[in-house]
Amino acid sequence: MAANILVAFYSRGGSVEALAKAIGEGAEAAGAAVRLRRARELVGPEVMALAPGWTDNAARMNAAYEAPTLADAEWADGIILGAPTRFGSPASELRAYIEGLGALWVQNKLNDKAGAAFTSTGTPHGGTEATILSFYPTLSHLGFVIVPNGYGAPLSRQAGTPYGSSSVGAPTGNDLEIARHQGARVARVAAALRAARGLTD
Repeated sequence: MAANILVAFYSRGGSVEALAKAIGEGAEAAGAAVRLRRARELVGPEVMALAPGWTDNAARMNAAYEAPTLADAEWADGIILGAPTRFGSPASELRAYIEGLGALWVQNKLNDKAGAAFTSTGTPHGGTEATILSFYPTLSHLGFVIVPNGYGAPLSRQAGTPYGSSSVGAPTGNDLEIARHQGARVARVAAALRAARGLTD
C-alpha cells in the first residue's frame, strides 16, 4: 500500500533544499506520492538583503515549491520536516508552519502518522542533532509516530545522524544517499501505519 509523504522544509541557501529533494526521491522510490513544500520568509526584504543571495534564492525556491498548508498535512500519511539550524534549533520559518497545525491537532487528524526530521548547519558541531531532536517533542504532541534513521543504511556511520539526515554546508554524496534512505524508510513505515488506520486507497 502506497503512502502520501509531505516533505515540509525551509531552506535559505539551498543545503536543506538539496536534502529535501533527496528525501523525496527516496520516498518516491519506495512507492510513495510526495509533496515538497517550502515554508516562506518571516522577515521583510530589508533583512533578507543583509545576507548575500537570500533574496534571489528565496525567489527561486518560492517559484519552485508551494508553501505547506494544513491540507498538505491532512493529506499526508507521513511528514518529514527539515530546517537549517539556527543557534541549535530549527529555523523559525518552519516552526511557524508547524505551530499552525493546531487545527488538525485538536481534531486528532495527525495521530498515528509517521514523522521525521532533517537539518543542515554551517559549521561542524553546529547543532544538527540538537535541531533534529528538538522536532521530536513537537511531533509527539501532534500524535506522530517518530521514525528515526537508525544505523540500518550502509553509509549511516559516515553521514547523517541516527535521528535524521543532516549535512554541514552543501550535502555530500553520502549525505544525499542517507537522505534517500530516510525518505524510503519513512515511506515504508507510513504505508504500514496507513494500513493500520484502515485506509485502503
